[in-house]
Amino acid sequence: MARTQSADYQERRDVIVEKAAALFAARGFLGASISDIAEACKTSKSLIYHYYPSKEDILFAVMHSHVAALLEAAQDVLSRPLEPEQKLRTITREFMKHYVGAASRQKVLLNELGNLPSARRKAIVDIQHRLIETVQDVLASIRPDLRDRAALRRPAVMLYFGMINWTHTWMNETGAAKPADIADLAANIFLDGFLKTAL
Repeated sequence: MARTQSADYQERRDVIVEKAAALFAARGFLGASISDIAEACKTSKSLIYHYYPSKEDILFAVMHSHVAALLEAAQDVLSRPLEPEQKLRTITREFMKHYVGAASRQKVLLNELGNLPSARRKAIVDIQHRLIETVQDVLASIRPDLRDRAALRRPAVMLYFGMINWTHTWMNETGAAKPADIADLAANIFLDGFLKTAL
């Protein structure tokens, strides 16, 4: 008979992912063991393996939970009746909401992708591509002439992500400048240049 899942099964998985993200970010994937994760979770190795069969499964969950949440946020904004510029501003705010408290996940995503098996790595990269294409479509709605400049579409969207993807390295989440203010500043700076630049 199959073992019945406990009522807090998903909650326990989430805790493992959160603790593992912090360890992977601090020590690297290769520098953190299942024993380290178990110690951080105040549980046993066998219980960790009950929720995740391998360390690679935990790494995948760390990355997948992060990129999937970002994609879901972007798609939710696209479903709203907003003007293109407002969509970009709102997407930027939503991204920054997800970055708050997710510095470890973002660092792991940027540094540890190569430690995933190829199929799992492809799954993460596919979501990243969908995320990039989603924002790229918003930029093309703001600047329709970008649709005719195939060589510049990807650089434009990557410049946008370059502004916000590294905020985890310097943003003080409890500082005087709130994440929403930083998101607005980033969107304003990007849009000001994007709208004025000749393509």
